[in-house]
Amino acid sequence: MAENATLTIGNTSYDLQVIKGTTGPDVIDVRKLYDESGVFTFDPGFTSTASCESKITYIDGDAGVLLHRGYPIEQLAYNSSFLEVCYLLLNGELPTAAEFADFDKTITYHTMLHAQFDRFFSGFRSDAHPMAIMTGAVGALSAFYHDSINVDDPEQRKISAHRLIAKMPTIAARAYKYSVGQPFVTPRNDLSYAENFLRMAFSVPAEDWRPNPVLTRAMDRIFILHADHEQNASTSTVRLAGSSGANPFACIAAGIACLWGPSHGGANEEALMMLREIGTVDRIPEYVQGVKDRKYRLMGFGHRVYKNYDPRAKVMQETCHEVLKEVGDPDDPLLKVAMELEKIALNDEYFVERKLYPNVDFYSGITLKAMGFPTTMFTALFALARTVGWISQWKEMFEDPRRKIGRPRQLYNGPLQRDYVAIDKRG
Repeated sequence: MAENATLTIGNTSYDLQVIKGTTGPDVIDVRKLYDESGVFTFDPGFTSTASCESKITYIDGDAGVLLHRGYPIEQLAYNSSFLEVCYLLLNGELPTAAEFADFDKTITYHTMLHAQFDRFFSGFRSDAHPMAIMTGAVGALSAFYHDSINVDDPEQRKISAHRLIAKMPTIAARAYKYSVGQPFVTPRNDLSYAENFLRMAFSVPAEDWRPNPVLTRAMDRIFILHADHEQNASTSTVRLAGSSGANPFACIAAGIACLWGPSHGGANEEALMMLREIGTVDRIPEYVQGVKDRKYRLMGFGHRVYKNYDPRAKVMQETCHEVLKEVGDPDDPLLKVAMELEKIALNDEYFVERKLYPNVDFYSGITLKAMGFPTTMFTALFALARTVGWISQWKEMFEDPRRKIGRPRQLYNGPLQRDYVAIDKRG
C-alpha cells in the first residue's frame, strides 16, 4: 500500500505520494504540487531535493558510506582498477574477464586524438590554466567526432562515453605539457590507463621513461576515489545540460567548468596551500586557535555530505604514505603538519562537535605534489577521473523514459509590473 504525506495550505489539504528507494531517505513526490495547489517548494542549493532517480552511487553521509552500484569504495580502491570501476559505473555490474578484456581494448584504442586537434592547444596562451584548456578542448571534441553526437542513438551514446573516458588522459596530459612548454607525448597501447597518463605527463624526449608500480597504483587509486560522487554540483550541471539534448562533449565541458570552482574541485589545492601557510608543526596551535576564532578556514576537513569520516580519506591517507615512502621525504614538513593537524582535529572537542573530519582532499594534495604535479593540475586530474561518473549519469538520464528538460522555478522578490518612463522624464 502506497504511503502518502499530507500538505495543508489554508483550508485545503493535498496528498503527496511518498516514494521509497532501496536505501536512504524516502522522498515526497511534489511533481504535481504546482498544478494542484499553485505553490512551489523552496530549496536553495537543492539540499533537500532529489533531482533524479539513480542506480549508480549511494552516499550515507552520517555513516561515512560511499557505494558504487552497491560496492563500497574501499573495496574497489584496494581490489579493483579504475577501468574496471569505469565499466561498473557505465554498465551496472562488474565485468567478466572477457568483458573487461574487450572494454580495456576499446578504451585503449580510443586514446589517440585527431591529428588536427593538437593545433587547437596552440590557440591558448602559454600560461593558460590547465582547467581553461580542458574546458575548451573537451567542448571542441564535438567538432571532430560528428559520428557520436546523436544523443538519441544508444550506440552513439556508448561510443561517445568510451571516447571521453579514453581521450581525457590525453587531453589532460597535453594541457599539462603545454603549460610547462614541453612537447606532447603520444599514448601507447601497451600501457595501462594510469601508466599511460603518467608517461604522457612526465616523459621527455631526452631520456627514457620508466614506470613505477607504486606511483601507477597510486594514480589508479586516486582516479577510483574521484570517479563519481552522486548528484554534486558538477554532476548536476552535466545532467542539466544534457536534459536539453546537448551533445555529450558539451555536457562534460560544462561539468569541467563547474568543477573548476574552489568550493568543488579546487579543495585539494586549497588544503595544500593551508598546510604550506602553517609551515611547521609548532605553528599548528596558533592556526587552530585562529580557526576557532573564525580568522581562518580549516581546508580539507568536513564535507557538505559526510558528517562522519570521509570513507575515501583513509584510503588516500595510506596512498599518501606509500607515495612519500617511494619518491618523497618521509620527514616532509607538510606531511608532519598534516598528521599533527589530523590528530588535533580528531580529538579536539571544537572539531569533534562540528564533525570536521578529514576528507579526501586533505591527503590528495600532498600525494599529487609528491608525484610531481603542480597545484594547477590538481583539479584537471579530478576532472579526468570524474568524467566516467559524469558520462555514466548522463547515460542513465537518457535511458530514463521520464526524462525532461530541467527547469527549476524561483521565489520572485523583484518589483511588480511598472510602465516604462522616457529617459528625459526620469527623476
